[in-house]
Amino acid sequence: MFHRSIRLLLRPIWPEDWQGIFGGIADEGVVRNLARAPWPYNEEDARAFAARAIAPTEPRFLITRAADGVVVGCIGLDIDDEEYADAIELGYWIARPFWGQGFATEAGHAVLEIAQSLGHQRVVASHFLDNPASGKVLRKLGFEPTGRIVSRHSCGRGEEAPTAEYERTLESDMLTERRAA
Repeated sequence: MFHRSIRLLLRPIWPEDWQGIFGGIADEGVVRNLARAPWPYNEEDARAFAARAIAPTEPRFLITRAADGVVVGCIGLDIDDEEYADAIELGYWIARPFWGQGFATEAGHAVLEIAQSLGHQRVVASHFLDNPASGKVLRKLGFEPTGRIVSRHSCGRGEEAPTAEYERTLESDMLTERRAA
């Protein structure tokens, strides 16, 4: 599955993308804001991530600049089996050189459209409390804070850290609204 937005091309992650992934995520400032990525992040981690199978209803995308194919980050959907059995979880990371340029919001809008087209009705997300920029992105994407602060393990930090939880219901007319804007 591919998606083209104004500045970005979201495309499947292929095994040969491991170097682009490694170049963007092998930064402690990026990894510490993720739950599942280890630190230090090495080439083998990038190869394993790029080779992972993708479920059709849980797509993951390489975020690239449409103009030149430069890797900006990754974004995807994952079933949250623990607390939110009826929801899909949004997760993403953006390489440090691209922070603060609106790429996470632009990619997030695209993935929410994809989630809706796949039949998902509820999306959850969270961010570590010491990463308020991610909370701003989630609010721009229409997520509402649940009011819950929960401890979540971060492989990159090697410990538990508090996270703020968010959720969003995908309306049936969401695609029409975005295309009209």
